[in-house]
Amino acid sequence: MLATLKEEEEDAVFGMKEEGDMTVTVKEEEDVFGVKEEEEEEITVTLEEDEEEKNGELINTSKYRKRPASHSDRRKSPSGEPDTETPKPARRHHCSLCNMSFKWSWKLKEHKRTHVGEKPFQCSQCGKSFTLLGSLKKHKRIHTGEKPYHCSQCGNSFMWLGSLNKHKRIHSGEKPYPCSHCGKNFRLLDTLKEHERTHTGEKPYHCSQCGNSFSQLGNLNKHKKIHSGEKPYPCSHCGKNFRLLDNLKEHERTHTGEKPYRCSQCGKDFTQLGNLKKHEIIHSRDKPYHCAHCEKRFTQLGSLNKHKRIHSGEKPYPCSHCGKNFRLLDNLKEHERTHTGEKPYHCAQCGKDFTKLGNLKEHERTHTGEKPYHCSHCGKSFIQLGNLNKHKRIHSGEKPYPCSQCGKSFTQLGNLNKHKRIHSAEKP
Repeated sequence: MLATLKEEEEDAVFGMKEEGDMTVTVKEEEDVFGVKEEEEEEITVTLEEDEEEKNGELINTSKYRKRPASHSDRRKSPSGEPDTETPKPARRHHCSLCNMSFKWSWKLKEHKRTHVGEKPFQCSQCGKSFTLLGSLKKHKRIHTGEKPYHCSQCGNSFMWLGSLNKHKRIHSGEKPYPCSHCGKNFRLLDTLKEHERTHTGEKPYHCSQCGNSFSQLGNLNKHKKIHSGEKPYPCSHCGKNFRLLDNLKEHERTHTGEKPYRCSQCGKDFTQLGNLKKHEIIHSRDKPYHCAHCEKRFTQLGSLNKHKRIHSGEKPYPCSHCGKNFRLLDNLKEHERTHTGEKPYHCAQCGKDFTKLGNLKEHERTHTGEKPYHCSHCGKSFIQLGNLNKHKRIHSGEKPYPCSQCGKSFTQLGNLNKHKRIHSAEKP
């Protein structure tokens, strides 16, 4: 009996009480030792792992808070009034491998898996493993097709909350990512990163076969098809295959006659966006690229580089059929059609085929009646540029075709050929 009373007294003095797996330790009360301590009481709560984590959800630990045994246990001020205490911050759980700390030990436990590479949660369908249970649950949507996040404005559904938040910016017009170089704003972070490479020149995507580098992953993937020879996009009209989808779409317009790109200044229509952009420079008259040999100016750097071959005599494109060399790649392709007989350009109105795109465009004007070449002297218009140049000689008096026998000159080659019959005594 005395032993039991002794144990109860010790419990009262040291404040020790055990409840299942939880241990609450309270500092010795000041009244016992007759000493007034300035420090606040310390409370240490230790929970077992299975009490801390229930299916990844934090349990309510409020029932484990210290409750004073009696009114006399409360701390008092020197005047005898109860002292208002400020709760001490919760004990943090620190990672021994890095500087991170966590409020909850189960969060620390999850974090430690990133150091050891532990992935205890495995997908039963594809076998992929994950560090967090939440990540596995998100992954399973790929197999189930579940899209739990819905846009309240248009009804579109998304697998991930992040994807929904990005989508919402389409409706709000929000562009939270500004370029640090030029200030342009972007809706998506990935789009900003791609844009910034136009300032830095960074090209992080490298071709393993030829070493070419690209600023965008999509451009690298397109480039790889050059090496593989893959042409996955067939034309539904003629069956010709193309490496890029954009090239197929441009090609199909030669069959349909569609010209979706219109110049806002003169109303001229184009089948390709690139051709529209080249045309628009005509209106701006901006020619920033000039030739160092003849001072001729160009709107595009590529045009200047092509022009330089006139001075250098370089002809880097040989014909695989006859070995003839050409200064321009387009000229080589046109020439090779004389060997193959290919006529890839079709008139949508009458079905006539042409070897050259320029010939098709000239032909189409016979249907439309368009005469885009105007004489600046008299205003007369022509379907073909060559006909305008011939006409201009009437005003200038230029006669570039001289007869080698009598020296007489003519404005047109056809007139010279007719004249030569006089010397050969040919009858017309």
